[in-house]
Amino acid sequence: MPMRRGSWDNPGNRFARVQLDRGPDFAGETPAVDEWGEPLEGTHAPGVDLIEDHVDTFLVKNHSPDIGFSWGANPYRGCEHGCSYCYARPYHEYLGYSAGLDFETKIVFKPRAPEILRRELSARNWKAEVVAMSGISDCYQPIERRLGLTRRVLEVFSEFRQPVALITKNHLVTRDIDLLKPLAEARAAAVAISLTTLDPELSRRMEPRASLPAFRLKAVEKLASAGISVGVNIAPVIPGLNDFEIPRLVEAAAQAGAYRANFSIIRLPHGVKDIFSDWLAKELPTKREGVLGRIMSLRGGKLNETRFGARMRGEGELAKNIESMFRVAVQRAGINREPFALSSASFRRPGGTQLEWAFL
Repeated sequence: MPMRRGSWDNPGNRFARVQLDRGPDFAGETPAVDEWGEPLEGTHAPGVDLIEDHVDTFLVKNHSPDIGFSWGANPYRGCEHGCSYCYARPYHEYLGYSAGLDFETKIVFKPRAPEILRRELSARNWKAEVVAMSGISDCYQPIERRLGLTRRVLEVFSEFRQPVALITKNHLVTRDIDLLKPLAEARAAAVAISLTTLDPELSRRMEPRASLPAFRLKAVEKLASAGISVGVNIAPVIPGLNDFEIPRLVEAAAQAGAYRANFSIIRLPHGVKDIFSDWLAKELPTKREGVLGRIMSLRGGKLNETRFGARMRGEGELAKNIESMFRVAVQRAGINREPFALSSASFRRPGGTQLEWAFL
């Protein structure tokens, strides 16, 4: 029985002149997994390779006006969650891999990330701007249970009281409440849980190794109960597949304790268009044409739009209807009423003096 993955094969790297076809059996067999989609104790995900990345820098400057943070940090590249729609897949091609199965099975990790981060936060020119984790690959994907790399990075953020925003679709984030709670008390930590559907079967098909929806909502509840600012990202909204769920998703998130909600429309850059289309053909063949047609209606007849301002929301009547549906749902749920921003007021460099903080 083939292992369920988001991609069914390894399409060619768009930068490579020579392509290798590894055949349909590359994905391996189905592992025994728990209710979160993670391997049971003593098992592993077949075909997953861990590759060390000895980078010299960890913090990355963001230049996109569509994204609400200036700095990002990613302990991992590639993601075991295997979401067929993931816009981050093409980044794996810069490493010489495929955006398909390679993205899900060749996980690059940065073992020196905590040490490098400590050095970067200690630099006198660092202004303690908010850092977002998981802007690309989920920092709480299954391998984090074993490597604990994200937790070690959070320990450094906690040491400096550096404001950090976490984005994940994995219940594992609740493991680190002990680190997040003190930061949150200083308005230096917030979490966004990605929520795409309340249907566990659809979730298992779209996001085969991510936490099931019920466990993501439990994560929202647990984080909120600990006093940590937590919101949900309804992302991606896929017209014809999960857009009708927006009111229920917002309501469920609010009942679990989310203080905010946001949404973004599916993005299909480069080879992701073919990967997602192929996934629809194999998993939901009767919906394929309708879903792709609706996506194209949001993108001026294309499957992807790269223009800032349009790529995250879409354009046209369908985009307006989705925006309206979301706005009404948020109003009914009583969230998004008050603005929230992380603060760098408590930032400190260990060993420094209070006078030094005053001149940051």
